[in-house]
This record gives sequence, structure tokens and C-alpha cells, in this order.
Amino acid sequence: MTSGPRPGHGPAAAVSPPVWLSLEVVDGDIATLAVDAVVNAANDHLWMGSGVAGALKRAGGEEIEREAMAKGPIPVGTAVVTRGGRLPAPWVIHAAVMGQDLRTDEDLIRRATKESLEIADRLGCVSLALPAFGTGAGGFPLAECAAQMADVVARHEPRSLRRIVFAVRGEEARAVFAAAVAAAVADPPRRREGAGEVELHDD
Repeated sequence: MTSGPRPGHGPAAAVSPPVWLSLEVVDGDIATLAVDAVVNAANDHLWMGSGVAGALKRAGGEEIEREAMAKGPIPVGTAVVTRGGRLPAPWVIHAAVMGQDLRTDEDLIRRATKESLEIADRLGCVSLALPAFGTGAGGFPLAECAAQMADVVARHEPRSLRRIVFAVRGEEARAVFAAAVAAAVADPPRRREGAGEVELHDD
């Protein structure tokens, strides 16, 4: 009679290697970044006006807006994806962080961030650029936005993603996001729950 392998003598259990997720904060135009996908801070009807949306439409072409609007309206806190037109990034993820009142809150920012990360992983993206959600037309406080977005990213369990870029405008925003990301990366409970090994590059 044969028996199965004795404990400790069978095939070695598969162990996944640690996932290295590089986090960067840059002061620059998200529309110029050479990443696999960029995220648009969208409204629920997906028309592209000023701010990040306007910059993406100007650089990538109005076809981005047309494709996005054909998929809307969508629930606030969710997202859709379109091609990137003339942008360096082949994909644009339109995360509806506000409704037609152009207001947002902590919960919507967290949901939109999480949805953007999940869509990027489903697309097989290695790199993703995120703006500061809701801090322009939405009027949401910069420091609170940075804290919420950094927390969601630090808890994310990436599949294909290896590089996240927070693309913000101005030295103040860069410093605020760099501090928030550094705090999220340094928090052991958040590291254990999600992001594996994390590197912060404050550019």
C-alpha cells in the first residue's frame, strides 16, 4: 500500500515572492507621463472640462472625451477606461470622483482610487499615474486627499502594477503628497494588509 508524502517530505508549497511597488510623487503635467495608464479625475457624466480632464483632452485629443461620454453616465466612485489618443499613455481611466454638483468627499475619493487601481491591474498595466482627486473643482482639502489616496494605495494588493506615480501641480502639493505617501509606507499594518514591499521616490 502506498501512502502520501510524510509531513515535511512532500512537494514544497508554492511561495509568492514579495511584490515591489514603487511609489513616486512628481510635480508635473500628468498628460506628459510615459506610463501605461493615467487617471482622469472625472465627473459622473464623463465630460472633460478644466483641470486634469482639460489637460488630458488638450494633449490627447477630443476622441478621449467622446469615447468616455459614450460610456456614461456612471455611478460616482466608479470608473471606465478609454484609449489614450495622442497621449504617451495608451489608456485613460476616468474615475468619477464627483457628480454634476462637482463636489466630492473622503469616501468617494477612496472608492475612485481603489477602482482605478483595480482597473489598471485588469488591463495588465505595470505603471499608473494618479492626480490629486477632487482638490481642484471639487474643493477637497489637499492634505486630506493625499492621506486618503496614499492609504488606499498602500493597502492595494497589486497583480500587474509595479509603479504608481502621484502627479500633482506645485511644490506645496508635491510636499504634502510625499509626506502622506511616506507615512502610509511606514505604517506596518497597512504594509501587511496590502502593498508588500514599497519604495518611495520623491522627485
